[in-house]
Amino acid sequence: MFSAAAVIPAPPVLVPELCGGAAESGAPDPARAVEQLPGGATGDARGVGAGLRGAGAGDPRTVLRAAVLDVLAALAAEGGSWTVLGTGQGQYGPDTVGTFLGYGVDLAVALGPAASSEPDPELELPVLIAGWARGAVAPATNVEVRLLPEETPAREAAAFGARLRAELDAGPEPRGVLVIADGAATLTTAAPGYLDERAPAVQRALDTALATGDRAALLELDPALCAELVLRGRAVYQALAGLFGRDGAVAADTRYQDAPFGVGYHAGLWRPA
Repeated sequence: MFSAAAVIPAPPVLVPELCGGAAESGAPDPARAVEQLPGGATGDARGVGAGLRGAGAGDPRTVLRAAVLDVLAALAAEGGSWTVLGTGQGQYGPDTVGTFLGYGVDLAVALGPAASSEPDPELELPVLIAGWARGAVAPATNVEVRLLPEETPAREAAAFGARLRAELDAGPEPRGVLVIADGAATLTTAAPGYLDERAPAVQRALDTALATGDRAALLELDPALCAELVLRGRAVYQALAGLFGRDGAVAADTRYQDAPFGVGYHAGLWRPA
């Protein structure tokens, strides 16, 4: 039975070992200066993470990681196994083992407690983040990952989410869903995709939809525009809308919403209301 969905981003800086310890010290990192847009991280004053940084909470990576771990702990408290949705190709089960070697550190992560195969260095980032998340908050949990191609049309993405919901509801045990996706990567000149003047408005619409449980607004995200804005999580967010398509309403609980590196990040929980 489906219980809840957690939404987190997928930056490698979530993993402390990939940060060389700098993110844990709380000391500012000049190499990762944050460029803010007028009115807040994504063009307004609603960024949950921005206020914490402004109050001297320390390195933005630490703030982001704490919020993500908070969301993951809430999902783990629901019990049961997880199904993870991310962008990419393929499906991976609890026997999967990967490594962050491609990101600079040979850190192995697994999707299940009994996984013992050699780490695969070619796994896509959402699979690796899923393994890190499981190990961080629910090491006894089995996880499967289902990836959607970035170009998946909105209707197909929503149908994918609806089929997953029917599958999860058919079982007697609690099942959680972990959505791993990023927003626009073109929010500032320091962003991976540089600054696109159209990006802040689209990111604000996405932020509002995720914060309010607005499934219709997620389905209205334009695939072509999102591709131009390097909003790679678009199809996954639309699968989230399909996952909750049968519910009368959504109870959304936002724990983090900000763009510390010019990329829109959201961490929160969705539950049927």
